[in-house]
Amino acid sequence: MPPMRQKGFGKPKNTKKTIGRILQYMGKFKALWLVVFLCVITSSGASVIGTYLIKPALNNYIIPLIGHQNPDFSGFAKLLLGVLALFGLGVLASWCNSRLMIYISTNLLYNVRCDLFSRLEKLPIKYYDTHTHGELMSRFTNDTDALREMMSQTIPQLFSSIITVTAVFVMMISLSPLLTIVMLATMFLITLSMAAVGKRSAKAFRENQKCIGELNGFIEEMVEGQKVIKVFNHEGEAMAQFNKLSDNLRKAGTDAMTYGGLMGPMMNNFSHMQYAVVAILAAALMILGESGTMNFNFFTGVMNLGTIAAFLQYTRSFSQPISMMSMQANSVLNALAGAERIFAVIDEEEEIDEGKYTLVNAFEAKADGQEDDGERHLVQSYATTGEWAWKNPVDSSLKKLEGEVVFDHVTFGYKPEKTVLHDICIHAKPGQKIALVGSTGSGKTTTINLLSRFYDVPEGCGKITYDGIPLNDIAKSSLRKSLGMVQQTTHLFTGTIKDNIRYGNLEASDAQIYEAAKLANADHFIRHLENGYDTVITGDGASLSQGQRQLLAIARAAVANPPVLVLDEATSSIDTRTEKLIEDGMDSLMKGRTTFVIAHRLSTVRNADEIIVLEHGNIIERGTHDELIAAKGRYYFLYTGNKITLDE
Repeated sequence: MPPMRQKGFGKPKNTKKTIGRILQYMGKFKALWLVVFLCVITSSGASVIGTYLIKPALNNYIIPLIGHQNPDFSGFAKLLLGVLALFGLGVLASWCNSRLMIYISTNLLYNVRCDLFSRLEKLPIKYYDTHTHGELMSRFTNDTDALREMMSQTIPQLFSSIITVTAVFVMMISLSPLLTIVMLATMFLITLSMAAVGKRSAKAFRENQKCIGELNGFIEEMVEGQKVIKVFNHEGEAMAQFNKLSDNLRKAGTDAMTYGGLMGPMMNNFSHMQYAVVAILAAALMILGESGTMNFNFFTGVMNLGTIAAFLQYTRSFSQPISMMSMQANSVLNALAGAERIFAVIDEEEEIDEGKYTLVNAFEAKADGQEDDGERHLVQSYATTGEWAWKNPVDSSLKKLEGEVVFDHVTFGYKPEKTVLHDICIHAKPGQKIALVGSTGSGKTTTINLLSRFYDVPEGCGKITYDGIPLNDIAKSSLRKSLGMVQQTTHLFTGTIKDNIRYGNLEASDAQIYEAAKLANADHFIRHLENGYDTVITGDGASLSQGQRQLLAIARAAVANPPVLVLDEATSSIDTRTEKLIEDGMDSLMKGRTTFVIAHRLSTVRNADEIIVLEHGNIIERGTHDELIAAKGRYYFLYTGNKITLDE
């Protein structure tokens, strides 16, 4: 049996590294980022300059108007038109910035999802054995959604806030360095408080993302296993476990939202306090200046109503972006936690394939003129193997694909400390039918996993050869193309029945699909469906019976026309009558092909050329059905239920 699935997601990766990875994806849109930068500068510049114009508007036009000092209406009108044009340009720049960021964020996430899915396709089966499906799905849903929110909303606002704060700071210095220092001092105290909250918030958001993934994985398993849950009346236990995981998410979410929710109100209140301090100090400076008590210099600045109004507006403009950045910190922390988990999968070591031998169409290879006519005639005799041959990576020579499989003293364990198979020796000659029988957990499925190279035999633990070629020297894609497998658990894809059968050979014609269905005895029930072979099935074929799904899996293997067949309890979900009906078809399918059959229903392996009995990873008996029955050992007991002699 493969190792048990792990819970949780482990420790998050380094935040700096994660940010660097995100920047790499952002770097693919350099030209657009430059345009975004220009738009942000234009928008922020319009806002900053517009605020500065408050000073001349008050000092030169509004105050003279109030004092009846012959105000300049023409100049005031021109100033208002200039402000209107300036803010209009800022609005246009903001719109362009928003549109560009939508384009960048959606395309960036497209690249991330493609890289994530591409990595999943390259990961070994071991990875899927140790991670729940819901856990992996969470990477595509919750984690990418958090990243999307940051890219489309948070980053543009942060970008704009940084530019605005920088420009506002320069303008504040030009108005009054003293007030600017006071404002910065209060801002420093605010920043210290926000940093303390932000640290706790980051930890809370990482835990929240982890709990979301765990809950998703549990729900996915429970939805798939509803029949089992109801049969064994485990609704209460499932609900209790769900409540526990849901409560963990509630606590983590409460902590994350609590700390995250504190940042906005704290920043707003601090900014109000800052505004009041600066206003009082500015008013005091203006009063002192008008009374002659203080002579203004460069450090204090000249205080008048226009200067104070502009500076206070700049104070708001300075604290507001920082307040916005603090509120967006939640989104950033959430996105970074999700991105860490996404990149953790992308960084997983992909399935290593050192195999160089490839499977080629023998006729096509000969047609290229690589061999002489005599050799071509030899290749044309490969009728039983579908005209395929192994291509040597060194000299491009071809070796006939016959289907000879040898397990040579193979020892294997999923974990180094626990051995599953002990010194296994099997020799399957071309066209032979080898049956593997034994108790659950005896090592039958593990043997097939090694043949399929879902797992590789470690160095020094024996070897497996295929037509005399070490299995590890054969490219996995070519190896698996030569194997046809019908598993105990059938998986069907959303699509038509015809498409699901064609999955075994994408180049198969409709006629070949019909023939494969007849061979598997699936044609009869398919034609009685509403749309026949064009019937669309969804939800892993939930509208079909388990037996019908398994018949489709057998048809899928038949249309692949492989030289080696692996039948892992292929008829376990088929009733005795249906099993009898397809025996002839299965015999035709297995004819001329090396076949490995895993079976608990021993009546299906009576005609096997060799029956191998496994127990605790050891071969304890081997022989034909008659030989093993005559020996009255373990196989005899499994077949008849009569314990006469039982050698463990």
